[in-house]
Amino acid sequence: MGEKSIQKKKYILETARKVFVEKGFKKVTMKDIVEACDISRGGLYLYFESTSQIFQEVMRLESEETDDVFSDKITEDATAADILMLFLQEQKKELLRREDTLTQAIYEFYFENQPGRKNNILKKQFDSAVKIIEKLIEIGVDNGEFYCEDCQGTARNIMFVLEGLKISAQTIGITAETVEREIEFILKYLGLEV
Repeated sequence: MGEKSIQKKKYILETARKVFVEKGFKKVTMKDIVEACDISRGGLYLYFESTSQIFQEVMRLESEETDDVFSDKITEDATAADILMLFLQEQKKELLRREDTLTQAIYEFYFENQPGRKNNILKKQFDSAVKIIEKLIEIGVDNGEFYCEDCQGTARNIMFVLEGLKISAQTIGITAETVEREIEFILKYLGLEV
């Protein structure tokens, strides 16, 4: 793919992301994306076959960008506790962001496309996050930063708490105090002073 094609595809994905943020996943059509991008229908179909394909690519890019932002903030001398705190603070920012979020679209996409499928994207992301947090907790325990008897169970619990907060943020609303209270509970459970 040439540079011009790469830039065009990037433009389509950035524009489509805005459409998904505004409308969710279920209501977006290829026509919506064509109109938002101000390109021909054929021009869009050169790159993508469906809204589902576009959305999956948008989610992949979103995940990469989040990983990059997080990685860039980790210093060489960061401890396991520092990294966990940074992770939880980034989660807090995401949970409290009212605008420009794909959360609703992600859940709509999941309910429409993923139930029963072996390649469940959300489950893969969840399981991957659990493994990363588990390893981080194990390092913290080895270094004497954390106290934890069940690193995997604790990591899984942290992800369930965060996932529940995401749903609450989209449905009933949550406050900064609510998120902070849950983060404090996690840290206390690991033996960290808050």
